[in-house]
Amino acid sequence: MLMPHPATLRKLVGEYEALVARQDGSGAAKADQRAQDLAYTLCVSTGTRDVNLALKKARSHIAAARGPVAPTPLRPPGPGPAESHEAGEAVA
Repeated sequence: MLMPHPATLRKLVGEYEALVARQDGSGAAKADQRAQDLAYTLCVSTGTRDVNLALKKARSHIAAARGPVAPTPLRPPGPGPAESHEAGEAVA
């Protein structure tokens, strides 16, 4: 199974836990919807159907990363697949 980057999981877990901690019965529908969305995303990301199990698996995966985790680059460095360089000139 593919697992998201540990930095992504760390962000999801942090945001979910912060929202749940703030929900003290105020019944804010927008915050409640966001918490449900985050719970769903955590479950899909970890291959589970229960948010508590998803949190456990996410924390385990984050801990296994050992040490600080660099964010995932948006695009790998170097020329893209559509171009290559020959003798200093770009070839499409």
